[in-house]
Amino acid sequence: MQELLERKKGLHRSILIVDDEFVEREMLGDMLSDLYEIKYAENGELALEIIKRDKLTLSLVILDLHMPKLDGYGLLKLIRSDSELRRIPVIVLTSEKEAEVKSLQLGAADFITKPYEAPDVIRARVGHSIELAEDSIIIHETERDGLTGLFNKEFFFEYGKRLSNQNENMSMDAVVLDINRFHIINELYGRDYGDFVLKRIGGSLHDIVRHSGGLACRSGSNSFGIYIPHSPDLRERLDRYVARLDESMGDHKVSIRMGIYYDDGSVTDMERRFDCARLACHKLRNSYSTCYDFYNAELHSKELHGERLISDMDKALDEKQFKVFYQPKYSIKGDRPVLTSAEALVRWFHPEFGMVGPGEFISLFESNGLIQKLDRYVWNEAAAQIKAWKDKYGVYIPVSVNVSRVDVFDPQICAVLTAITDKNGLTAEKLMLEVTESAYTDNAAQIIDTVSALRGCGFKIEMDDFGCGYSSLNMLTSLPIDALKLDMKFIRNICNNPKDYRLVGIMIDIARLLEVPVIAEGVETKEQMELLKAAGCDIIQGYYFSKPLPAEEFDRLIEAEVQ
Repeated sequence: MQELLERKKGLHRSILIVDDEFVEREMLGDMLSDLYEIKYAENGELALEIIKRDKLTLSLVILDLHMPKLDGYGLLKLIRSDSELRRIPVIVLTSEKEAEVKSLQLGAADFITKPYEAPDVIRARVGHSIELAEDSIIIHETERDGLTGLFNKEFFFEYGKRLSNQNENMSMDAVVLDINRFHIINELYGRDYGDFVLKRIGGSLHDIVRHSGGLACRSGSNSFGIYIPHSPDLRERLDRYVARLDESMGDHKVSIRMGIYYDDGSVTDMERRFDCARLACHKLRNSYSTCYDFYNAELHSKELHGERLISDMDKALDEKQFKVFYQPKYSIKGDRPVLTSAEALVRWFHPEFGMVGPGEFISLFESNGLIQKLDRYVWNEAAAQIKAWKDKYGVYIPVSVNVSRVDVFDPQICAVLTAITDKNGLTAEKLMLEVTESAYTDNAAQIIDTVSALRGCGFKIEMDDFGCGYSSLNMLTSLPIDALKLDMKFIRNICNNPKDYRLVGIMIDIARLLEVPVIAEGVETKEQMELLKAAGCDIIQGYYFSKPLPAEEFDRLIEAEVQ
């Protein structure tokens, strides 16, 4: 009792007593008025008005079951069916045992019998009901996402593991849902609309798990997790879900992607199942042909291989398992092709897997930031090789190296590259830097600032894969570059497709306006070389002259030039 008195002093709570009998209302109010602010209502309709008005401050309703206009049963049903009112606990007043059971089934927190029990017993029942309700609200707030009402990620996994332990033989599917380009939705339509989308998806997921018996959570700013009992018709259910979601969004269509771990018994740990589902979801990042994909054994094998390559990378760098190959670039402006420079291309000679091509590890390292380590390794190897060729043959063969997106955002990049060239006694222009066109379009301002700084240090910049990105003509005029390198897919069909050849000519014209040379890669035939020369291309590289070569084989090409 002392604890309740102390709580009364420190925190204001109010109780609504609903009873059509004046004496009964006043008697009960007198028992509680020293602890709580008491409000009264003589029928259910008036009580409902007060409850709706004071829903945020009302701590408890004490409700008589037998009243005119709206009886206690009806009012209790209305309170429990309203998402905003149901947080308020209700104690019913009754003298009938059957009514006690029915009231509890309808959601009553407790009951007080008539005639009234001792005041201390009533006070204890009231205090206990309020405390339980407040504890429940606190738990609900900490376990739920405030915007969608779904579980938060931490509680979701904790609750999911508990259910799995209690139902060891239950087969469960895991689904990861992401909203594609959610930041664009916020930018185009405003954050309020973005919140509306999240709420609508959250409501849809509530419906799914309510009917399936599963769980759902908001696991990130635009990510959700669904854990549901295994179902053979999951694909059809997801199709229906996507269709309903599209319909609910009206004119503003929202693109989602879902990765699914379809329980086959191979993975038992809940978190591991969601790792699998997220991997399948990530696979759809740049796909618009389908909105969901299933995790499978092939994906699993690829994931394991990728993890093995990631874990082996540092050792491979230490042991120089990565070998830099050099593909020559020839100027075709004169009477005969002249070796002018080379491009550095890396290969991984893995002690177990043999030669691993860049297609297997470059994108893997780009996705987790490891590409920066590899880039610096290649920069050092290429610079040392330029110096070695100068010492051996007395000529400089400039080499172009890749600069990834991660490198561009490194504030130390100029200092790092300058230190490398200084260490090898090279001027900056001998180590040329390739930046892809798509990098410019990702964050043009940042790229331009970084590239301008690099050029200020004396480095030459080649825009790689020109034509495969989305640079506007207006943007091209502000890009600080020293050469345009045509993407090889434009070269493949220039002999057979006049449109491709004309497109190459247009890109060469653009380079002329920018007053920079044009490099064409992927040239494989003499006919391609001659067409490019006729179109005004300056430099070509490709299998027509040579495949990428290790440094010792590249020596022969230099010897042929200098003899």
